Amino acid sequence: MDIDRRSTHDDHKFNYSTTLISGKSGVGSVATIDVPKSSPSPSARAASNTSRPYVEINTERATSTLATRTTSDLGSFGYVYDSRMLLHSSRSDHPESPDRIRKIYERLKDENILARIKRIPARKAKKSEVLLVHSEDHWDNVESIASMSNDAMIDAEAYYSYLSLYVSPSTPMAAKLACGGVIEAALSVATGDLKRAFAIVRPPGHHAEPEEHMGYCFFNNVSVAAKVVQQLTSLKKILIFDWDVHHGNGTQRAFIDDPSVLYVSIHRYDGGAFYPCGPFGGLTSCGEGLGLGTSVNIPWPEKGMGDADYIHAFSKIVMPIAMEFSPELVIITAGFDAADGDDHGDCHVTPAGYAHMTHMLATLAGGRLIAALEGGYNISNISSFALEVVRTMIGEAPPELAPMVASEVATETVWQVAMQQSRFWKSVDPKGCEPSEDVEEHMMSIPDILKAHRQELLHQEYSMLQVPYLDPELDERFNAQVLISDDMLQHETVVVFVHQLGDIRADLEGSMMCNMNIEYSHLVSLLLFLRDNTVASKLLQVDVTHDLFQWIRSQNYSLVEVNTHSRRPKLSNQIHSTGALTLELMTYVWDNYIQISGAKHVLLVGHGRGCEAMVELIDKRQRNIMKKVRAVVQVVGNTNIPHLPRGLDETFIHWYKENSFVAAPQQHRIFTDANKVVKRLGHVERFDEENPSKLLSIALPHIQEFVNTRLESEGHPYCLI
Repeated sequence: MDIDRRSTHDDHKFNYSTTLISGKSGVGSVATIDVPKSSPSPSARAASNTSRPYVEINTERATSTLATRTTSDLGSFGYVYDSRMLLHSSRSDHPESPDRIRKIYERLKDENILARIKRIPARKAKKSEVLLVHSEDHWDNVESIASMSNDAMIDAEAYYSYLSLYVSPSTPMAAKLACGGVIEAALSVATGDLKRAFAIVRPPGHHAEPEEHMGYCFFNNVSVAAKVVQQLTSLKKILIFDWDVHHGNGTQRAFIDDPSVLYVSIHRYDGGAFYPCGPFGGLTSCGEGLGLGTSVNIPWPEKGMGDADYIHAFSKIVMPIAMEFSPELVIITAGFDAADGDDHGDCHVTPAGYAHMTHMLATLAGGRLIAALEGGYNISNISSFALEVVRTMIGEAPPELAPMVASEVATETVWQVAMQQSRFWKSVDPKGCEPSEDVEEHMMSIPDILKAHRQELLHQEYSMLQVPYLDPELDERFNAQVLISDDMLQHETVVVFVHQLGDIRADLEGSMMCNMNIEYSHLVSLLLFLRDNTVASKLLQVDVTHDLFQWIRSQNYSLVEVNTHSRRPKLSNQIHSTGALTLELMTYVWDNYIQISGAKHVLLVGHGRGCEAMVELIDKRQRNIMKKVRAVVQVVGNTNIPHLPRGLDETFIHWYKENSFVAAPQQHRIFTDANKVVKRLGHVERFDEENPSKLLSIALPHIQEFVNTRLESEGHPYCLI
């Protein structure tokens, strides 16, 4: 096949012919191309992959185009958009909809951005380009979609759904346009026509692997563009930074053994349970062969990560490694599904957060920067995030960020990544990333002091015994935090008390409000403990559990106490979500102690942040919970009141409403919607006390009355399941 390509760029033109040779025998397809000459830049440990097509470049007649750039060229900016990409659409509602790019394009147009920048014509990616990353079978599979009949597409829906895809007759065209659009954007910057470019393209690409399309992606747009840039220009060292909330498995795999491309990804991981799932996106997945160390994964173990967490990861990991690598070109895999308001990621990165990350990346590679759209599925606000990125790319200062501090889970994750990546990068300092409370290993944290004191107190006063764990990780995170009374097998009724002693944070009314009296009460309690251990024991008994435990003893009930406040883990190969481990702890206690205890009645009592773990257990063990549990009690402060998820069996919901009792402060925000309280939380009572510790004592008579009513009620129809 002969191709004559004439570049749309005015200051340089390419004339080349391409000859494709079958790669079936194991030798990749070969393309011979004449391009403008440039002296090759050094690339450490350059690697080739003969299982993929490669390009031989003839530079005999070439002259350096990068040397001809002017100052005005360096400040120019471009964008890619083609309405034909809208034709790839689903017959039903689907998150990856045409409106994603339409909204971004219209917003940039309305903000008068597009009038100030250059439009880069999109074109379909060529087979020879796509084969730099993907196999020929993969190309053929995507191309064949165009010839599928309507009936064939309907029959294949289950297959494509399994791959998290949908197809239409226009899918191959849109996929080639998206890939070709990113190629053109990258070449425009790499050859010096433009300094920066934003590609408004779909379908996305970073999940597409060399042999498989998946996760809304057909061709790996950014990977193909990077390969083309390396073959057609003097730029060899490329940084691909992926801030999409999902790990870019396809992009990492495309360069897994290639030291000339540094792939860095910040994404939700959830211990390997978040899409695309598995260990490939974990922090120990660092590349292979010559590419070992050029894959950097920063895997968040849970949802809810925000600006402070991302900026912390940038300052400690991303920028030090990027500056040491010293790329000649930076490509952002710009997915906006970690954005605040996007249900796909459940994270909270703001437009300002994305702008600041863009601003830092723009300091690399002499400012040569491309951003290519990937994910982002909140149609109502995706354009706001893209707008801030584009404004930053064209030179506007990013919006000011308020003072912020990274979360505990973020600092822990970044520290573990630093421990791993310091094997490959001198600029990464694990000591500088170490969470502050571990400054001295011999020091004991205040939460651990409180826990140890409570364990001794309960053993002396109530003869409570420590529960051992079979799981080493549970033992590491929750050692000595589950205690049972020594008469566990002697009574018909068991009280399970779930709390978070050791969490000395105040309960706030909301993200914008802070009651300093509550903060002060926490500080006073802490100072009393440090000053006088005797006073501390009285404080713990009187303010929190003394009256409750005395009532339990007077009623001849057994007691199980579960403290769900987790210790920070040591370095491990896999970061697990604290929430997932807490649920595992609760189910371990239920299955191995409460369920087999022989008790006829179980009373679940949650206090403060311990309520969330208790409600998760109820959802996890619905059938057995209905058989044994007679009352579910929550005593909360100003934090959210946990409730069961929607869509559960009506019988179970009815059981929960009858047996649920919630004690909450008078001014709790949930009382602004009375219907919500009645419908989802069962029996709710309001008390004129905001401190959850004091609230437990005040509400105890009401709790006793509710429990007695539930235990004295005739029969228990929910036992017959």
